[in-house]
Amino acid sequence: MPDTNPLASATVATPWGSMVVVGDTAGISHIRFPHESERHVVGVTNEVVLEAATQLRAYFAGTRSSFTLPLKPEGTEFQIAVWTATQAIPFGETMTYGDLASAIGRPNACRAVGQALGRNPIPIVIPCHRVLSRHGEGGFSGGLAMKRALLALESMGQDVTRCSLT
Repeated sequence: MPDTNPLASATVATPWGSMVVVGDTAGISHIRFPHESERHVVGVTNEVVLEAATQLRAYFAGTRSSFTLPLKPEGTEFQIAVWTATQAIPFGETMTYGDLASAIGRPNACRAVGQALGRNPIPIVIPCHRVLSRHGEGGFSGGLAMKRALLALESMGQDVTRCSLT
């Protein structure tokens, strides 16, 4: 029986290479960074992934500070709780792993929060780059240089093409 809601993808050009948005008509399930995007190009598209691509382009251009997209991240109950709480971090602001752990009612789960963020399938839209270690930047699946560039974009409200990855 054919899949009645197949995956679709759209490519978004960024200063670092092409990112790929993947999802079906019910929501976005993945955003892949340039170093991992090749394997996720599906070859078909739909309105949901096209809208996600449009919103991401506006974000990178410095003209969008939030996303209004249906999301379908797959994860454990804990991961979903972390990702949901992460979406509440306002544009241009940051939070520590400890703060986020407390926000979900698990104040001693800082490392588990970090691991959940490392598995975030929809980065940028679920803004895990806004979560920092209490001693510094912490990690980011797109790399620390990209995390710095995204934070600079949000703190300065500038076109991300002006944010260096070095």
